[in-house]
Amino acid sequence: MKREIYDEDHEAFRSSVREFLERSVIPEVETYAEKKGIPREFWLEAGKQGFLGLEIPEEYGGAGAGDYRFNAVMGEELSKVNAALGSCWGIHADITAPYIVALGTEEQKQRWLPGVAAGEILLAIGMTEPSGGSDLAALKTTAVRDGDEWVINGSKTFITNGYSADIVLTAVRTSPEKKARGITLFAIPAAAEGFSRGRKLDKVGQDESDTAELFFENVRLGDDHIVGELDGGFIHMMQKLPQERLGCAVSNIAHAKQILLETIQYAKDRKAFGQSIGQFQHSKFLLAELVTKIEVSEAFLDQCVVAHAKGELTPVDAAKAKWWTSEIQNDVLDHCVQLHGGYGFMNEYRVARAWRDARVSKIWAGSNEIMKELIGRDLGF
Repeated sequence: MKREIYDEDHEAFRSSVREFLERSVIPEVETYAEKKGIPREFWLEAGKQGFLGLEIPEEYGGAGAGDYRFNAVMGEELSKVNAALGSCWGIHADITAPYIVALGTEEQKQRWLPGVAAGEILLAIGMTEPSGGSDLAALKTTAVRDGDEWVINGSKTFITNGYSADIVLTAVRTSPEKKARGITLFAIPAAAEGFSRGRKLDKVGQDESDTAELFFENVRLGDDHIVGELDGGFIHMMQKLPQERLGCAVSNIAHAKQILLETIQYAKDRKAFGQSIGQFQHSKFLLAELVTKIEVSEAFLDQCVVAHAKGELTPVDAAKAKWWTSEIQNDVLDHCVQLHGGYGFMNEYRVARAWRDARVSKIWAGSNEIMKELIGRDLGF
């Protein structure tokens, strides 16, 4: 079905993104996987094109788009290349930068946002800890007041952009007695004394993404590195998580849809028993099911994008979009691997890497089980 949520401006922007990807990214993307990270050249070029500042006002060097649909277009086009590109861009521009825009002081915005928009300051967000994943209220990293400074100790793990980030927006516990109400967000510079990175984590998929462990040993920062309200971090995260989950959903469907289209072409080209494999009734019926699942999911997702652009997306609807699209993505890609036969298990084929890349989407940004818990609570249980 024809999608109705994008107008001429969005499609012109999509063309610009595609041209950038075809010129500067796709010819080099295999090297990203080999080096297990996206080079700074990608970020600097994306910054020059205005792709990193969609959420950043013009006075701080951004595009000031003011319309989430541009974010969605960017996420879709990156995810068509591979899931890691959409994820790494999303962490920087779609997830972390909005915290600084919405919660930062004027001095913080002037200090950081121009570099963020230009790709000179790469962002990551530090929520997950080794001792707990989706339970953000149970984090153990602490910040203790010492005179005019805060002393931060603890660690984070599974941090996207973690190995190359210049600033990590980090959730730490400042008032242990307040539990969830005692968490504060600190913008921790990678150059800070006591900040260190562990190894690049050896993941099942998304080799292009530099995911790392982060350690804080007596990191000393002043109040000027607190983003938002003291002890208000948990509320800030809850307010921002719907956009993160929506961004995941956008990537999920765009990624799966692209690989499905390539699988349909493969089913036309691949011959067995004297005919294309797509002509067998099982394959034909299966592909019909997969296309329908993608388009129906896309229709719901588009309405979520429109709602968010209007400021009306609820956390529950974002949770629905996140869990549903990740399940659909994994289901579709698993069938795409099967349709490729033995070639589907070879890393040289995009379908194999896409299948590996997609599995984490049912875990990150809050596991699907947590999403269902949120939806269930909204039903009154």
